[in-house]
Amino acid sequence: MNDRNKNRPGTGKRNSKQKLAFSLFMFGTIGIFVRHIPLPSSVIAVARGVIGSLFLLLYLRRKRQSLSLPDIRRNGRILLLSGACMGINWILLFEAYHYTTVAIATLCYYMAPVFVILASAFLFREKLTPLKGLCLAGALVGMLLVSGVLQNGFAGSADTTGILLGLGAAALYACVVLLNKYLKNISAMDATIVQLGASAVVLFPYTLFTETLTDLALSPTAAILLATVGILHTGITYAMYFGSMQHLKAQTVALYSYIDPLVAILLSALLLKEPLGATGIAGAVLILGSTLLSELSEHFVLRRSFRKYFR
Repeated sequence: MNDRNKNRPGTGKRNSKQKLAFSLFMFGTIGIFVRHIPLPSSVIAVARGVIGSLFLLLYLRRKRQSLSLPDIRRNGRILLLSGACMGINWILLFEAYHYTTVAIATLCYYMAPVFVILASAFLFREKLTPLKGLCLAGALVGMLLVSGVLQNGFAGSADTTGILLGLGAAALYACVVLLNKYLKNISAMDATIVQLGASAVVLFPYTLFTETLTDLALSPTAAILLATVGILHTGITYAMYFGSMQHLKAQTVALYSYIDPLVAILLSALLLKEPLGATGIAGAVLILGSTLLSELSEHFVLRRSFRKYFR
């Protein structure tokens, strides 16, 4: 019976959607875990890179697959640079969790697509359509609402440091996305493993220089949380995320990607008692709605109705 179910049309696609939804749900919970790990952000980032890359290597071994060394060598410089950006991006995001709410940090981080669109217009001469311009404006207004600047002024916002750290993390994640455009003929899994490993290698000297590792104490609870971030939030979740993307359309992935910030916002309010407030909710709707519309504009009815706006 189970074998017949596997062969039914649509079963593989449904399983892929379930894996994608689970992975994005887990991405949305990482802030809760990091908030309760009493270690410097750089140490958590290094541990995440090491544990995540080792887990994915074991995952490939279990599937009797191996890394393509020629592909990795050919893309080595880009992978090293993007891995460094990934690691520093984690540090800034984890620091943001400590200076502001998980919801606000996540929404700041979700400005990454805005940075990608703006940078692509200059780097790759990609056309900035009127619709995308409107989406960018909506996201920026949403960011102002979330930050509290309009109510308290920039200097008076208690979350200013966290907001800047979150935006810095978004900018670096945008760098990873843009650098990945230069990768040639390498699988997403191979690239991810090398980037995770590179992030740990690049950040380790910085961590040694800035932290006294012998003074750090790791309780059993903290060790479990750190292992969870490395294995579940990085290894397992990345494997499911990239595995599901192979069988789904781009617009499906774009739609499901909004599970991540929505989960983060809900958990921030329910578990950490960090409500956004009416203005923050309005800003969240603008940010998420604008980026969603921008990502899906080339795939749905808008493409047919306003074809003159698209390449």
